Amino acid sequence: MSRSDGPDSPYRRILFCTDFSQNADFAFDFAVDAAARRPGAVLFLLHVIPEPEAQFWKTYLYELDEVDAKARADVDARIAAAYLPRVPAGLDLHVHVRTGKEHAEILDFARRNAIDLIVVGRQGRSALGEILFGGVADKVARKAECPVLIVPMRAGSQARKR
Repeated sequence: MSRSDGPDSPYRRILFCTDFSQNADFAFDFAVDAAARRPGAVLFLLHVIPEPEAQFWKTYLYELDEVDAKARADVDARIAAAYLPRVPAGLDLHVHVRTGKEHAEILDFARRNAIDLIVVGRQGRSALGEILFGGVADKVARKAECPVLIVPMRAGSQARKR
């Protein structure tokens, strides 16, 4: 399906959130598909460096010059390797990196950028952490002002069975 064949849709500003987990990598295809089917859509890719990790960098490595630049370069390299090659030509992609509480940063980004649809993987880097503390996807879904597409890993196994 070409971009011009897609239906008129209110979902023009699509936010994909990644923690570089396997589930996030899988969910990226859903975000790309959603954007590619909508002429004029913009896909935003957001990675949030969790606050505890950010504090580690600032507290223990403060003596190193340009720690923030090194961390950003590492994140940029992961994005370039994992996601950029999978973006179709002509798709408008904007990459952003923030530091803080993941769900709060995602929600703030969505509000500030008038996001129409948020796409996240259901299971992030720590399944146990999600069970004990509530997952980022759950918090985003409960508080978002726009629709949220939560993509479970098992969606991939369902597609392979067809």
